[in-house]
Amino acid sequence: MPKELFAIFGDPVAHSRSPLMHNRAFRELGYPGCYGRYRLEDGTQLRERFLELGLQGINITVPHKEHAFEACDVLDPFAQKVEAVNTIVLREGKLHGYNTDAPGFLRVMEEFGGGKRVLFLGAGGTAASSAVILREAGYEVTILNRSAGRLEHFREQGFETATWESFEPREYDLVVNMSSAGLTDESLPAPEELLRSVLSGVKGVVDVIYGKKTPFLRLAESLGLPTKDGSDMLLYQGVIAFDLFTGGRFDRGEIERAMRKALELVSSEE
Repeated sequence: MPKELFAIFGDPVAHSRSPLMHNRAFRELGYPGCYGRYRLEDGTQLRERFLELGLQGINITVPHKEHAFEACDVLDPFAQKVEAVNTIVLREGKLHGYNTDAPGFLRVMEEFGGGKRVLFLGAGGTAASSAVILREAGYEVTILNRSAGRLEHFREQGFETATWESFEPREYDLVVNMSSAGLTDESLPAPEELLRSVLSGVKGVVDVIYGKKTPFLRLAESLGLPTKDGSDMLLYQGVIAFDLFTGGRFDRGEIERAMRKALELVSSEE
């Protein structure tokens, strides 16, 4: 039986563990699928590349989630609401777009616990979808970003926002790095003095980046704070994406167990 082809699009993308998770699940569950990586530099070419490569589905990582939204023919109601797509499935010649980041992140926050007042560092596609789903679940979300331009979308939706210059720290329960700062370099998501002021007294710190101890997490740990990286978010959104890729024919618990094995294996080798 010919294999169905899937991939993750992004730039950078070499670090992604999505192929390990999905291919392990395909193998253990007996589904004829193969999942690879594709470095896409120009997000406007996403639809063209998807079709050229003969793919059945993709995940999308930074910086192309807004481009993915534009590339779709059909949008899931939640993806339509947050205007960010990270999973696309081809059905009957049409590209169907979904957002699995937000429900994955919500599960992380529920497991992490520690209160409902959350500060996001960064204003990209992941922040946009996660802010909406957290608010719907009763969280109070503030978005802090270097520049004002990307905050306009959040302000229009009624979120409290601030730039580095206008920010006046309040008490937060959880602080989350939603930016790519620290992914390929040693940068922090905001000036260190500002971060120290907001981290004082928080119950926990989350970084959506996985696979490395970012400068942000190192700073939080130096202050004695509980931390979590993006591994669980990657896992939970991946389970939902796999379910969409395979038409809902497998139990999500089985998918999660297979994917978790892949992540545990790579972690043990680091």
